[in-house]
Amino acid sequence: MRKNRSDVFLLRRIRCWTVFFIAALFISGLTAVPLRPELHFLVQLFADGKTPTALGNWLFQVQGAVDEVEQRWPFLALGTDWLAFGHIVIGLGFIGLLRDPVRNEWLVTWGILACLLVIPWAWGFGAARHIPWGWRVVDSSFGLGGLVPMLLIYRDVAELKRRSLS
Repeated sequence: MRKNRSDVFLLRRIRCWTVFFIAALFISGLTAVPLRPELHFLVQLFADGKTPTALGNWLFQVQGAVDEVEQRWPFLALGTDWLAFGHIVIGLGFIGLLRDPVRNEWLVTWGILACLLVIPWAWGFGAARHIPWGWRVVDSSFGLGGLVPMLLIYRDVAELKRRSLS
């Protein structure tokens, strides 16, 4: 089957959004590895001591806990290393979408469901772990942020599929 220009454009757009999604998964996962330096940076940014804020106070408390865990139980940091690994592996799974978006359209549905699941996960476990509501919003934004490219890919794969059937 010969592809016309609009099919090539759709395929290119699907692949660009997929690469963006994979890169976002890689980056968000890899940020879990240097947790201590990132927390120190955030504390300097939000808890400067001049104007205390709820976020700054909470980040300061988190920084103290992470520092203590690192000193007393450094092996627990392996959890964030595995979190990063999980993001990388999930991102690699979307390579199938790059190769053949129509045949692997199930990956888009799976990605949409995973992004939607982030929201109740962040709010449920956030409440159970006493995470401030503002940080739960930040956590939820990762799901919403991933949902946007997934929905755009879903739309384009459906159009590409429709064209190939007609």
